[in-house]
Amino acid sequence: MEIRLAISPCPNDTFIFDPIINGRIDLEGLAFSVEFHDVETLNGMALQGKPDMVKVSYHAWLYLQDGYTLLDSGSALGQGNGPLLIAKKAFALEQLSNKVVAVPGAYTTAHLLLRLLAPPPKEKRFMVFSAIEEALLNGEVDAGVIIHENRFTYMQKGLVCIADLGALWESRTGSMIPLGGILARKELGNETVAKLNRILHRSVSYSLDHPAIAMPFVQSHAQEMDLQVMRQHIQLYVNDFTLTLGAKGHQALQQLRQLAVERGII
Repeated sequence: MEIRLAISPCPNDTFIFDPIINGRIDLEGLAFSVEFHDVETLNGMALQGKPDMVKVSYHAWLYLQDGYTLLDSGSALGQGNGPLLIAKKAFALEQLSNKVVAVPGAYTTAHLLLRLLAPPPKEKRFMVFSAIEEALLNGEVDAGVIIHENRFTYMQKGLVCIADLGALWESRTGSMIPLGGILARKELGNETVAKLNRILHRSVSYSLDHPAIAMPFVQSHAQEMDLQVMRQHIQLYVNDFTLTLGAKGHQALQQLRQLAVERGII
């Protein structure tokens, strides 16, 4: 049986999926075809029910629970790793109401956290996450919500942090920041979904135990990224919660859903 897998080329995803894609572990008789897309494209693919196994933002997951099962391993969830609201010049968060803000996709968790934790901006412009820094530097937008490796590069470009949305989430809820997770299509059947859960746990565990093995694969999909930034990216987004969500992980997801319901977002 072949599983259509869709993930991002970001270091945390390629790091944890390297053992699956490159056959380093027991795949229990399954074969995997893989495609790589930015996170918002992945969200859209999942909303159309296309991939069998897919990385999505936890914002998108709120709308996907009828068709997909959340797997226990593979999540990006933790502390100090949330999206940042940045700009060329500092301003008070309360001034966001007269600013044009770049957002890395409607269904990203970054967008949801912006809606939950900050004043509504004058205008939102959705764009691929990797284009946001340049849009700020060119004056196309007044502020932008950055994710992934951009949190390691924005200061080098003279940009400043207006608000750490992850820190605001942690201070408000006392919970981990739930960014994204891995889903499996329910139509595959309970037996196959359980098998994917085991395989993914095995894959994450292998990469955590043998981190150097995955790095050539990680580098091949992040060719323009500095090696040190790749390592920082992995250290920030791959942790104990990536191996298993646990009670704290599920608590964070429940709080995300509850706040989204309270605000009338879902």
